[in-house]
Amino acid sequence: MSKSGYYDWRERQPSKRAIVDSELKQKILHLFSEHKGRYGSPRIFKALQKQGYNIGKKRVERLYRGLGLVARVMKVTTRSAGLKRYLATGDNLRPDGDVPLAVDKVWVADVTYLKVKGVWRYLSVIMDLYSRRIISWSLDQNRTAHVTKRTLQNALKKRKPSGDLMLHTDRGVEYRGQVYQKVLQRHDITHSLSRAGKCTDNAHMESFFHSMKTEVIRGNVYKTDGQLRATLGNYTKCVTGSVRQLNMKHWLRENKCVRFIGGRSQTINLAITFISQIIKLARDYRFNSQHQRRSNK
Repeated sequence: MSKSGYYDWRERQPSKRAIVDSELKQKILHLFSEHKGRYGSPRIFKALQKQGYNIGKKRVERLYRGLGLVARVMKVTTRSAGLKRYLATGDNLRPDGDVPLAVDKVWVADVTYLKVKGVWRYLSVIMDLYSRRIISWSLDQNRTAHVTKRTLQNALKKRKPSGDLMLHTDRGVEYRGQVYQKVLQRHDITHSLSRAGKCTDNAHMESFFHSMKTEVIRGNVYKTDGQLRATLGNYTKCVTGSVRQLNMKHWLRENKCVRFIGGRSQTINLAITFISQIIKLARDYRFNSQHQRRSNK
């Protein structure tokens, strides 16, 4: 390199792109800190778009990575189910995992473990599968059918569902016990069970617990039940409100299908059904055309 070239490089002013990158880095750091390290580059990208920034996703990824930022990630652990769980009776009544077309048609429930001062607490949650709303949750020191029963009773008291209602859970004893089953029978609720060893049958609850532990549990130490309850209460409101970023399908459910009861939600339900039928017919037509071409050959 020539001497003049070196001094020209050393005294050269930053380019417009470099200046904009510097401003974006500060904005990314602010969003990352504001959301307490929960946001990865995809969420940062969406947040910047909402604020009016015309910027590419790859550019945000590059700047995010250059800052050395890493969003919270939960390590997935698995537990082997006991023999009684495998031998329990009951069928999976939604093998295709279809999503209902209205609220209070299918609820999903599960229990997970949380710690308070190194001691386990058990969180029982019920979610409406259509709207993805957390209907009811309970926190207790013991994992028994009484905990899940209390969660179910609170959900029934809050929503007062009418008509056919299905509740999908895993094969845990807290859902198979007589205490819980009596409540289901008294309210004519159909009980659907995940297949043995197939946690993906209850994927919506697994996904919720994964996000919750990643965003508000891991990295935090709760000294009292009250602190944990306050955090869970705020988080469930965040999930069912407009603060949490949702994809378009969930956004429509939260902000249109659930908010408007009556004719408008009926119209949306019919539209979803109609679009699904069109997609199915198109797939059938494509398959038949391919089969006919092969036969002609």
